[in-house]
Amino acid sequence: MKQRTWSLVILIAVLVISGCSSSPTADPLSSNKKITLTLWYWNRSIDDQLLQKAKEQFPNIHLVTQKIGGDFKSKLKTTMAAKSGEPDIVALNDWIMELFPSQDRFYDLYEFGAAEVKDQYLDWKWQQGVTPDGQMIGFPMDTGPTALFYREDLFKEAGLPTDPEEVHKQMSTWDDYRQAGLTLKEAFNGKVFMYDNIENVYNEIISQSDKKYFTPEGDFIGDSNETIREAWDMSVAFHKDGLIANADHWTPEWNAGVNKGKIASFVGAVWMKQPLQEAAPDTAGKWRVTRAPGGDGNVGGSFMAIPKSSEHPKEAFEVIKWLQNPENQLTMFKTTNLFPSTPSAYDSDTIREGEPFFGGQATGEVFAESARNVQISFFGERYPAVHGVMTRWLNNIANLDPATAFDEAMQRVERELKR
Repeated sequence: MKQRTWSLVILIAVLVISGCSSSPTADPLSSNKKITLTLWYWNRSIDDQLLQKAKEQFPNIHLVTQKIGGDFKSKLKTTMAAKSGEPDIVALNDWIMELFPSQDRFYDLYEFGAAEVKDQYLDWKWQQGVTPDGQMIGFPMDTGPTALFYREDLFKEAGLPTDPEEVHKQMSTWDDYRQAGLTLKEAFNGKVFMYDNIENVYNEIISQSDKKYFTPEGDFIGDSNETIREAWDMSVAFHKDGLIANADHWTPEWNAGVNKGKIASFVGAVWMKQPLQEAAPDTAGKWRVTRAPGGDGNVGGSFMAIPKSSEHPKEAFEVIKWLQNPENQLTMFKTTNLFPSTPSAYDSDTIREGEPFFGGQATGEVFAESARNVQISFFGERYPAVHGVMTRWLNNIANLDPATAFDEAMQRVERELKR
C-alpha cells in the first residue's frame, strides 16, 4: 500500500513537470523561461523601431527579426516545401490567397482568441485573411485604399475642376473621368496624358468590385462577371482614345512622366504616395488627391501568420497582436506610411495632417474614407495566375484585334485553369 502511494505521488509530479515544460501555450509574460521566436518580414513592411520596442514589451521572448530581401514569396514557399527553417511569425503580402490551399501549414489564429479583437479592424480586411473553410491564417497589417492622384495645375490649365470635392463630383464614374481625359488631351495637343498605363486602369476597376474571377466555392466567373468585361472595355477605350502614357509603374518612364508633367493623373493605392514623391520632386505642391472614379478599392496590404512548425504559437500570436494593435498601426503610419487597417486611427490628428507635397492637403482623410468603403470580395488562390494572363494580354493590346482580344484572353485563361 505504501509503495503504491509513493508511485502515485511520483506519477503526479512527472505529469505536472511534463505539462509545464512542453506546453506550447505558456504565457510569455508569466513564465520565467525565455523562449526564442523568429520573425520574417521585408523592408518597410514593419517599422524597425517598433520591432525593437517589441523586444522590450516581451522580456521573456528572444525575438529574432530577419528582414528578407529579394523574392520574399519564393523564399517562403521554398522553405515551406523543404519543411525546415520556417520562422515562428511571417509577414504575408496581398498574395495570401495563394496559401489558402496550404492552410494546414498555418495555425488558425481564432484558436488564440483573434475573434476578441476583430471589431478593431476593417471587416473586409479581416475577411481577406480567412480561408473559405473559416480558418484565419492572416492577421491584418496595413491596407492599400485607392484614390485619384491628379495635378491641380494641369487640370486648371485644361479647364477642368481643381478642388478635390469638385473633381470627385465631376469625375465620379470612369466614363466621366475618360471624358475629362479627352478634354485634357485636346488642351495640351496630346502632349499630356490623363493616365499612366493600361494595366492600371484594369487593376483599379477590378479592385472596386465585390466580385472578381472566382466564387468562394471555387467556381470561375471571370467570363460571366460583368465587371471584368467592363474593366477590359474601359481599359481598351483609354488606349484607343490616346489617354495613356504607356508608362509602367517602377520604371524610369513613369518617374519621368510624373516629374515632367507628361502624366496628369492616375488612380493608385495610398502607398503610391511615397514613390510619387521620390519620382517627382520637381512637382512638389502641385498634386492633389480625391476619391477615385468608379468607387473605392484596395490594392495591396499585408498580413501576419504563424506557421504550424512554431513551437510557441500562443506567444507568437501575442507578439502579432501587440505589433498590429491600433496604437502601433498608427505609429507605423507616422514612421513608415503603412496605412492602418484599424479604423479608430482614422480620426487621429496624424491622419488629418496636411502634406506639403500635396499643397497642404490632408490626403489621409481621403484614403480613410476610401478604406471605410471597400467592399468585401473573394480572390481565390488562382487569382494571381488568371489576373496575370488578363493583364499580359491587355498590355499587348496594341498588337491585337480589340474586337477579339477579350475572347482570346479568356481562352488562354481556360487553358491556364486546366493545368
